[in-house]
Order: sequence, then C-alpha cells, then structure tokens
Amino acid sequence: MPFTPDQIAELNLLSLFDSTSSQEGIKVHQHSASPEAIAAAERLYSKGLITQHDGGYLTSLGVETVEHTQKLLSVLSTA
Repeated sequence: MPFTPDQIAELNLLSLFDSTSSQEGIKVHQHSASPEAIAAAERLYSKGLITQHDGGYLTSLGVETVEHTQKLLSVLSTA
C-alpha cells in the first residue's frame, strides 16, 4: 500500500524534529507554512504525536515515531 499525500506531509513534518532533544520543538506558522504542513501538524496533534496543533514538542509516542521515521529515511537514502 503506497503512502498517501497526507502521510508524506506528516513524515516530512516529523523529520523536522530533533529526536535527540526533548527541549527542542517546532512551530508551524499559520501565515507562512504551506497548507499541507498546517494540516499535517493538526493531524499529528490529533494522533497524539505532538503537544500543540501547530507544532510544539514531541510526545513519547512522537519521539518513537520520529526515530522510526529517521531509520526509514536513512535506509531509503542509502546508495
């Protein structure tokens, strides 16, 4: 089953988080972010992966998901 455009947007947003620091979050600015990023942040918040509807910090589930996302990106980026 292929990734949907919504899932790709969520993966892209998750890849912006630093999984090594729980003190660093992100902010998806409503006036400058793409509609896809704004919607992805809202979905990730609804799923319990981030603490705010517009970014914030990763939850414990979010940290685990980002680690998996980073592994996936690493495997797919290998030449």
